Amino acid sequence: MSGDAQLAEGLGALGIDLAPAARGRLLAYTALLEKWNRTYRLTGISDPALAVAHHLLDSLAILPYVEATTLLDVGSGGGMPGIPLAIADPALNVVLLDSNAKKAAFLRQAAIELGLANIAVHCGRVENYRPPQRFAAIAARAFSQLAELVQCSRHLLAEGGHWLAMKGLRPQDELARLPADVVVDAVHRLHVPGVGGERHLVVIRSGRH
Repeated sequence: MSGDAQLAEGLGALGIDLAPAARGRLLAYTALLEKWNRTYRLTGISDPALAVAHHLLDSLAILPYVEATTLLDVGSGGGMPGIPLAIADPALNVVLLDSNAKKAAFLRQAAIELGLANIAVHCGRVENYRPPQRFAAIAARAFSQLAELVQCSRHLLAEGGHWLAMKGLRPQDELARLPADVVVDAVHRLHVPGVGGERHLVVIRSGRH
């Protein structure tokens, strides 16, 4: 199956309708990721046949839960989930944050080549990041344990905002170790076409407000 057909089928299974131009941009992103991955290890997945499921569909599976206009992608690495989300929703303003300079260089180049005006890139540690405005959503894919994510990025979450933590197995132990002043709104079981094993999205908000 071609990448385009795999993507179209996967989006249909997720209930996400994207214009052909957006689908083309998503596939161009995977091609760019593959090209750069030969020099800079941006992702552990080097097989192009797996990229649609493990990079695009896995990222887009959380799109229905992104109820925000601003999103910070913490530890973005190769740009997931931030870049696929920005392509799928041009109204979503996304900041990709990574402390690795080579990864940040790729993220900047990808935003330029893909024409993504709704993406900005920050190279640095999340603890030290002090943007002018806080974010309505903070997403993380395999970044750290939940308690660490909350602790290091709490200062970046806007009032009423949510953390969107992408996990494999339901992280029961991590949920138990969350600080007492945050609330787990939901743990969604995600069904990602082409991805074996469990996938979950943990939605957390601050209980301070």
